[in-house]
Amino acid sequence: MLAINPRMMSTKEQISEEVLLDEETVKQNEIVLFNDEVNTFDHVIETLMAVCEHTPEQAEQCSLIVHYNGKCTVKTGEYKDLEPRCTGLLQAGLSAEIV
Repeated sequence: MLAINPRMMSTKEQISEEVLLDEETVKQNEIVLFNDEVNTFDHVIETLMAVCEHTPEQAEQCSLIVHYNGKCTVKTGEYKDLEPRCTGLLQAGLSAEIV
């Protein structure tokens, strides 16, 4: 394996490498929404649009996936962004968790 001496890299190359390393270390989590026998499609769709900022089409597709598969990832990102969104889903009576 060839070792690269950072002092021989251009400033642009060093910054690019640092950005790539930073992107790799950001932990991506997911909000998973689970099917239930209580909530209507309309309620799920409206809640996903309000809480997760889905378009109507995204929200409808997610609600159908949840209905037929039992669960669906509805939002991906950093935990600090997902936590209040997941709380919003739970407060609306939906079943969700961050994984």
